[in-house]
Amino acid sequence: MEKLKELWLHFFKSNRWQEAWWERKQSLFEERKAKIVQIKGNGHMHRKLRYDHASHYDYNLHLSFLVKQKDQLYLEETVYPYTFRLDQGEIVGHSLKRVLHEEKVSKVMPDDIIGGDGDDRFSYDRNAAVRYAERWWNNYNPAFKQFDVDCTNFISQCLLAGGAPMKGAPDRARGWWYGNNSWSYSWAVAHSLRWYLSGSTQGLKGEEVETVADLIPGDVICYDFEGDGRWNHNTIVVTKDAYGMPLVNAHTDNSRHRYWSYEDSTAWTPEIKYKFFRIY
Repeated sequence: MEKLKELWLHFFKSNRWQEAWWERKQSLFEERKAKIVQIKGNGHMHRKLRYDHASHYDYNLHLSFLVKQKDQLYLEETVYPYTFRLDQGEIVGHSLKRVLHEEKVSKVMPDDIIGGDGDDRFSYDRNAAVRYAERWWNNYNPAFKQFDVDCTNFISQCLLAGGAPMKGAPDRARGWWYGNNSWSYSWAVAHSLRWYLSGSTQGLKGEEVETVADLIPGDVICYDFEGDGRWNHNTIVVTKDAYGMPLVNAHTDNSRHRYWSYEDSTAWTPEIKYKFFRIY
C-alpha cells in the first residue's frame, strides 16, 4: 500500500515522528560505536477486518539493518507486528501491536519445575542449536505448536536441536519436555524455563555466569523486563559483535542478530533484569 510506504519513508527520513523503540535503538548503536549503513523494510499484510465504518489491517514489518562496527559488517533483522485502520483513505491509529500474555501458570514454584528422572548425560551441540536458531528465527517448525507468545517455545526447540534430553512427561510441572500435543511449563513459559535452567541437575542444565560477555553461541539469556521477579522473555546467543558482545535470535518479536540488551524493545524498562546461562 503506497500510503503505508510513504508513512515509513517519512519515519526514517525525519525526526518529527519518533517512537521510543527507535530512539533507543539509535542511541544503542551510538553507544556500541556501530553505524547503520543501510535500512531495508518489507511489509506483509496478513489480516483485514471491516467494522466501525473503517477497514482494520494487521501487518508485519520486516526491518533489516546492515551494521558496520569496526571492520565487521553484519545484518540485524527484526519483524515488528503493526496495526492500523484506513478511514476515508487516511491511515489512522498506526501502532505496534501489544503482545499477548503467556500461558497462565499458577502455584508453580521453582522446586516444582526443576529436576526429573534418570541420569541421562549429553554433549550439547552448540553448532546444531545455532543452526536451528538461524533456520527458524522468522518461521515456525510445523512439528511444534506455534504459541501466541512463542519465545520460550522457540528457545526450547533450539536446545532440543542441540541434543538436550527431554524428561518429566506427562507432568507439566516437572522436567522439560514436549510431546503428544502437550508440553511442560518449562518448555513454553519464560519464567519456568529460567528456573529450570538454574535448578536442573540432570540432562539439560544451565550454569549462571556473571557477565554477558562470558556467553558463547548456544547459550541462553533470560529477561525480566519490569524487574518484578516475573521472567518474560528468552533469547539464544548465535554470534558476537566486533567487541565480543552477544547477538541473539528470538521469537516474539522475531529477531536475528539483535543486540542482547533489548534496549530497543517496546517491552524494555529501566528496571530490566537479566540472567545469563551457559548451557551444558
